[in-house]
Amino acid sequence: MELSFLAAIRAGHDQIRSYLLDFVLPSRHMNRYFIEVAYKGAAYSGFQVQENSHTVQSEIDRALSILFRNPIVTTGSSRTDAGVNAQQNFLHFDTDLPLHAQFIYKINAILPSDVVLRQIYAVPETAHSRFDALGRSYEYTLYTHKDPFMEDRGYFFPYKMDAAALHEAAAVIMEYSDFTTFSKRNTQVKTFICKIEESRWDIGPERIVYNVTANRFLRGMVRGLVGTMLRVGRGKLTMEQFRQAIERKDCARADFAVPGQGLFLMKVQYPEGLLQPVSGRI
Repeated sequence: MELSFLAAIRAGHDQIRSYLLDFVLPSRHMNRYFIEVAYKGAAYSGFQVQENSHTVQSEIDRALSILFRNPIVTTGSSRTDAGVNAQQNFLHFDTDLPLHAQFIYKINAILPSDVVLRQIYAVPETAHSRFDALGRSYEYTLYTHKDPFMEDRGYFFPYKMDAAALHEAAAVIMEYSDFTTFSKRNTQVKTFICKIEESRWDIGPERIVYNVTANRFLRGMVRGLVGTMLRVGRGKLTMEQFRQAIERKDCARADFAVPGQGLFLMKVQYPEGLLQPVSGRI
C-alpha cells in the first residue's frame, strides 16, 4: 500500500511510524522535545490520531511537519475523548533539525484557533511524555443556570442536588484503589489500580466542579465517577449502593452518561527538573 508521509502521519500509520523510529531516526543524532499544549475539544473526535477522524494530535503533527518541512510524529501524554478540553497536555517528538527562532509563534500561526502551543522543552532522549508523567489532574464542570457561553465548556445540570452527599461520595472514592467499575469495556490495561490523591467537589451558586488528581486514570474513569456521584447527589443511589458499585468491579454499575465538554485535563505532572524550557523561543 502506498501512502504519502503526511497522509500516513495523519492516519497514525503504524508501518510508517515503525520505519521512522527503527531506521530513519537512529541514523542521526536526534533531539527530543516536549511540547505543552491546550485546546478546546468541541470540534474534534478526540486527542489521539485516528484514521479518517479529525483529532487534536493530527493537527499538531500537521503543523510540526509543515514548519520543519519534514514528517514529524508525536507521542501524547494523555488521550482525551471527543469533546474533552485541556488546559494542559503534553506531547514529545524527535528531530535532528534546528528549531525555528520563532518556533512557538510559527506553530501557533499554523495551528487552528482552538489549539495553542504554550511552550517547548528540551528533554533527555529517553524521556517519555506518557510514561514519565507522575500524575494528572482533571476538572468536571456543571453549570446550574442556562448560559450560552458555557455550552461547550460545561454540562448544563439544573437539578436540585444534595451537596453533603456529593462531598461524602468524593471522600469515599479516596478510600479505594481498584476502579474497574469506572473503566469502560474493551480497555487494554494491565491493572485497574489507581492512586487517588485528590477527590473533591467545589459547589458554588452557579457552578459545581469536581476536582480529581491521580497517578493514572482509566478510559472513561472521570466521567464515570462524575455520572455515578451525580446519582448519589440526586438521591437515586444511596451511599451504601455507591460503595457496592465500586466493590462489585462491574462497569455496568457506573453511569458514564455525562458529556465530554464538561471535562478538562488541567495538569500533567512530571519529575522536578525534567522540563527545561527552550530559552529564546517565542
